[in-house]
Amino acid sequence: MEKADFPWEIRAAHREEWQDAMALAWKTFLKFEACDYTEEGVKSFQEFITDNTVYRMFLAGSYELFVAMEGRHMIGMITVRCGSHVSLLFVDEKYHRKGVGKSLINYLCNYLMTEAGTSRITVNASPYGLAFYHRLGFRDTGLEMEQDGVRYTPMEFILGYGN
Repeated sequence: MEKADFPWEIRAAHREEWQDAMALAWKTFLKFEACDYTEEGVKSFQEFITDNTVYRMFLAGSYELFVAMEGRHMIGMITVRCGSHVSLLFVDEKYHRKGVGKSLINYLCNYLMTEAGTSRITVNASPYGLAFYHRLGFRDTGLEMEQDGVRYTPMEFILGYGN
């Protein structure tokens, strides 16, 4: 998608934007997703987004973070690990159903096809995000699972097909 199609910009995050991205993830998680998890799951999620190891991986370039910015305001974020696995995708609640999440996925697809030569993307979709990923063409690769109180359905998207 062309940048001009939307009033926001999607780009690689700057080092100093990490905390804002994780704060957006936490705020959005609490509002829309925490209700689907046990207390253990909520704690596991919080520990993940505050883990210094993940932050160090980001600084080293092995855990990528892309952000959707409207002016100087972060309205969405997406992270990818292991080269092609969506780890986090969150959009500010004021921007839900306005195309920000889809724009982030499209940006990531284009980036992975051109920069990494990747042919597929995987994600462990939360119960809240499952319908969103299905609408974009992701397909389930297994049944819902639970690990450390976090519920998810493993999914994949074949790049170049439908995006």
